[in-house]
Amino acid sequence: MDAFSDLAFFVLLVKRGSLAGAAQQMGVTPSAASKRLAALETRLGVRLLHRTTRRLSVTQEGEAYLAQGGRILAELEELEQGLAGSRVAPRGLLRVNATLGFGRRHLAPAVAAFLRAYPQVEVQLELSDRALNLAEQGFDVGVRLGGLPDARLSARRLAGNRRLLCASPHYLSAHGAPASPRELAQHRCIVIRESDETYGTWQLYAGTRQETVKVRGPATTNDGETAVGWALEGLGILLRSEWDVAPLLRTGRLQPVLPDWSAAPADIFAVYLSRDHLSARVRAFIDFLAERFATAPAQPYNGW
Repeated sequence: MDAFSDLAFFVLLVKRGSLAGAAQQMGVTPSAASKRLAALETRLGVRLLHRTTRRLSVTQEGEAYLAQGGRILAELEELEQGLAGSRVAPRGLLRVNATLGFGRRHLAPAVAAFLRAYPQVEVQLELSDRALNLAEQGFDVGVRLGGLPDARLSARRLAGNRRLLCASPHYLSAHGAPASPRELAQHRCIVIRESDETYGTWQLYAGTRQETVKVRGPATTNDGETAVGWALEGLGILLRSEWDVAPLLRTGRLQPVLPDWSAAPADIFAVYLSRDHLSARVRAFIDFLAERFATAPAQPYNGW
């Protein structure tokens, strides 16, 4: 029983991200939480966390303890639910990570709606410029756009997400619209530096046809919202996620460019560490997002 209690303590500690946060939830002092962690590491004979004045980081041994231990706790929870003959309502702390732009615009409102539907769940939403490691940072769920490079993660597709070419009416009036992907090389393009894609190279598809175009322009950025703002100002042609530009296309503030062509999609996924024995709160959150994004997404643009 002490082993299960220590395991639950460690999982809570990683999710809270600090001894003070874990102590507050447990109703003990930070000093008591620190002594318990030290006693746990002494019992196991390994260091589970690197501690600095600002943060905690999980060691390799701690990551293994967290991953395997988390599954054990989930199995115990599922066993108790089965023996009780009913499914326990989702409750407890849920830690979620997403990137800044999508997180602010789409995920944060979804979390608010989820909390209204499940008042016994507490959500910590951390938005970052890049996707964080779920295991190392103690997250339950990540929301990702595009490919999933980490094969260790399980994933559920929440919604499709095309990447479209567009520009402001002012730009198209002043410079004209390209008639083919190759003509993009003669246009001013707004380039976003993100992920590991080749900088300034756009790969476009139209059915079975494919074109690779090297583009350039007066402005580059690593922030998608900034790029959309520049497109609205008429600085150039933008390649951007449908979920970001669909409202602007519907209102005419941006107009489609080469409507038969698009880049590889950046579909929206919920990712998590274990396919089996998901806790009730994780399962409920992923199901909630899938239903919300399928029935009431960013109202995708269907103009082409």
